[in-house]
Parts: sequence; structure tokens; C-alpha cells
Amino acid sequence: MYRARLDERKIDALFADLDQCHHPGAAVGIAIDGRPVYRKGFGLASLELPMVLTPATRMRIGSTTKHFTCLAYLLLCEDGKAGIDDPVSKFLPELNPVARHVTMRQLMGNTSGLRDAIDLCFQFSGLGAGVTNAQLVGLYRDVLDANAAPGTSFCYNNGGFCILTEVIERIAGRSLEEVLRNRIFDRVGMYDTLLRRRDSNFVSNSATAHMTSPAGEYERWYWMDHAGHGGMVSTVDDMLRWLAHMSAPVVGSSQTWAAMRSPQRLANGASTGYGLGLKISSWRGLEVIEHGGGWLGASCQMLKIPAAGLSIVLLDNSNCYGLRPHGAMVSAHAIIAACVEDVGLQAAPRDAAPLARGIYYSPETGRSIQLYAEEGRQVGSVDGNPQPFHAVANGDLVADHWDFRIVLPGEGAMPAAIRFIHYGNVEPLEAAAPVPTANPEALLGRYRCDATGDEATILDKSGRAYLATVGRFGSTLKPLESVAKDLWRADSPNGLAFCGGMLVTDPDGRGFRYSTLQTWGLSFRRVD
Repeated sequence: MYRARLDERKIDALFADLDQCHHPGAAVGIAIDGRPVYRKGFGLASLELPMVLTPATRMRIGSTTKHFTCLAYLLLCEDGKAGIDDPVSKFLPELNPVARHVTMRQLMGNTSGLRDAIDLCFQFSGLGAGVTNAQLVGLYRDVLDANAAPGTSFCYNNGGFCILTEVIERIAGRSLEEVLRNRIFDRVGMYDTLLRRRDSNFVSNSATAHMTSPAGEYERWYWMDHAGHGGMVSTVDDMLRWLAHMSAPVVGSSQTWAAMRSPQRLANGASTGYGLGLKISSWRGLEVIEHGGGWLGASCQMLKIPAAGLSIVLLDNSNCYGLRPHGAMVSAHAIIAACVEDVGLQAAPRDAAPLARGIYYSPETGRSIQLYAEEGRQVGSVDGNPQPFHAVANGDLVADHWDFRIVLPGEGAMPAAIRFIHYGNVEPLEAAAPVPTANPEALLGRYRCDATGDEATILDKSGRAYLATVGRFGSTLKPLESVAKDLWRADSPNGLAFCGGMLVTDPDGRGFRYSTLQTWGLSFRRVD
């Protein structure tokens, strides 16, 4: 057994840079064997008021919401009103046939293979201020294709939890807000926790989420209606109550919690490391039960290490891509290291030199990976979304946060081809031919995605190529950068990596495939 111990000075030192009165910050809670031993806030709750964050301040928890939503559905299963393996069509028969055979388990475990409605909105309509959960679910009536067949791949899918929200509300005959409050929050004593769909509504005792502008100034952003995929607000104190409850649940049967904590297996036999709204990972060989969350100007990390009796919750109210790279997740792991002696534990991985580089893609699927070094660390930009990787003993590159593995064939730092293994699925990628300059003239014109109905135009503005899109809920304009022959990066117009992607163009100019971390090989055809 590796029991956790608290050294308050070590934890204070981790957040010394946030312990001030002129910037937003973070609130931190630590419990050992279910007993809170550390509760502190650092920095301001809002730049508009001289009030510091506290463990009792309401803050956004983002996608940590997901396991609460899964529990709400599973409670309805316990009531006999639904089944964990029921098809979505049982509750939403109006959805497109491509979604009807997906099961509720697959939705909750991110193995549905469906396109992510929220990612489609981000990519082609913008951040979607004013878009409701019902409108997002409505996309699934019309989207004609999928990333993959159900149960064959893992792809983190916020849109699946939009569907889950709608299903819960139809079965219960009540809003998700009411279901969560009556069935979960009130029973656990989480009286400061609620589902808050929009930041434009006033809620007492709430911290402001602060984004960082390109000029380095703080600003407030609003975006779409957030429901069961990421709409909750809570406090450090309430989340510590929840983490204690998870060790001896009153809400939910033992079978329900076993299902939530059991990683799903794909058709290829690979474990996803993800149960139903909960991620099961490891830290130096110790099991970690966790789920993080991000918001525009806030982030959260919630985790338990049962073998060490350690529970951690960390909430911040600043841009999680700004003050602290990778947000609350990295800070939470630093807390683990400060609380758990690593004697006898597995050593943390170390990068091996030389660091790999190059651009690789599949002309058939449209997926791509760019390998490069950043501050001495290996980075792999998967479909335009940068991910930290590290080298393991056999020379493979393994992602820090996802089950991604890149197999290098031993041809030096720039091989002619690589193998991209994602959750047991193997995809060969070939090296893209570099081009000294790229002429976008042959690409200029109008395109359409028949599967989603989104429109795109590649245009030239003052000698620079741009991708202009019109989706169901709005429009976007992304600058294009040529990174290799037939390969263009669509840069996010707002500095958020998840709003950008990669284009693989047809050599004959008839169209392109657009890919992101959550949207794979979406086909656009030329229409002009």
C-alpha cells in the first residue's frame, strides 16, 4: 500500500504563482482516506470584483459533468425504464439510420463511432453562441455518415452526450437539471452544485471564467448551451463530498458503479481505458479514476487513487491553455507527486533522442500526423491538434493523454512511413512530400459536404489562402497554411487548437478531406 501524506508547504509552492490579488487563479482540495486535509483558493474569483477564490466558490467543471450524466441514465436503468445496451432508436426514432443502432453504452463510453455534433459546430459554424442542446441533437437527424462503425473505435465525443441528455429528459419527463438535482446532488449534500447551461444567466457565488486574448488581456467569452456533456458548476467542497461518496456510494447500485468504472473493449479486443463517463488511467503503476474538464476560460481535474487513499479536485478560472499549459490536469499530477512517495513505483517515462519529425498522412482516410520538437519535448499534431508524446524503450512514441502509439520503422528521425495505432486500430501513414512554396490557385472555389450539409469556400485574400465555411448555426474563416504536398493546416481563428483541422486535397482538385481529433476524413466535393 502506498498511503498519501500531506506536506502543506509543497502544495502551497505548486500554486505560489497564482497566490496573488490581480489575476484569476485556482481552488484546490485534497482528501486522504475520505477526510479533507487541504482546502485553499488562490487568485481572484473575478477581475471585476476584489474577491478571492475559495473552496466554496462555484466554478465550471466542464466535461467532469459526463459521469454525473451517465449516472443519471443508469439510475433510470435501475428503475426499469431503460437498459444500458438499448439502441438509441428506442428513445429517439427520428435520428438518421446511421445513428439508430448505436447503443446507450456506446454513447456513454465514446465508442459510438458517430460524428461529434459539437465538433462539427466548432469547425464550420464557430463557437455557436445561442445553439441549444436540442439543435445539436437535431444534427443527428441529417448527418449521413460516421467516423467508424459502432464499437470499433474510441473517439471522445461530446455530441454523444447531447443525445444522452435528450434521452434522459424524454424518459424522465423532466429537465436534466431537475434529474441531477433530485436524484444525485441533494442526496449527496452537494447543495452548491447545479447544471448551468449558459454563463449569460446570473448564478450567485460564481467565479468568472477568464479567457486570454491574443494581446494577453483577459476577456469573457460565451458559447453554446452546455448540458450533459459539460454544463455543471460546483465547488471544491462539494466535489470533495462527491469523491468521498464514490468510495461508498449511496446513489447508484454496486452494479451501476462497476459499469461506470469498467473500461470498454472494442471489437479488436483493445481496452479504451474509459468506462461510462470515467477514465481509468495510471500514475507510475497506481490505478487512477478520473475525469477532467475544460471550458472557455476554466478547467477542472477530479481524480482518486484508491491504493493511496488520495482524492484531488482542482478548479481554475483562467484560460486552461494560457496561465498553465494543459490546465488542471498537469497541476493535479504535480499534487500526486507531492503526496505519494514514489519508492518502488514505476519510473516516469523519459523522452529518447533524437526526437522524430516529419509530416505523415493517408490519402485514403485523410488523417495526418505532424511530428516535431517543442521546448525539447516530442509533439505529435494529430489531425491538427498538438499532443505531447514520449518515447518508450522500444523507440515507439506514446501519447501522454490518449492511447495513441506511433511506430517508427527504425529509419532515423524522419522515416518514409509510420504506423499510427489508436486504441488497437492500426493505420499506415506515408511521408508527405515537402513543397518549398504552395500555390493555392488550383484550390480556389466552392465545396460542399454532402454528409453534413456544410459549405466551404477556399479563397485568396491578399496572397493568403483561407477556408471560409458556412454551417447550420453560423460561419467561420480560417487561414490555411501549406505544410506539405496536398496537405494544408486550417488554423483556428480564435487561437483554440480544437477549432482547427487539416485538409488533405485531391491531386486532381475535385475536393478535399477535413480531419480533426474528433472528426475523421470528412469529404468535401467541388461544386463550382
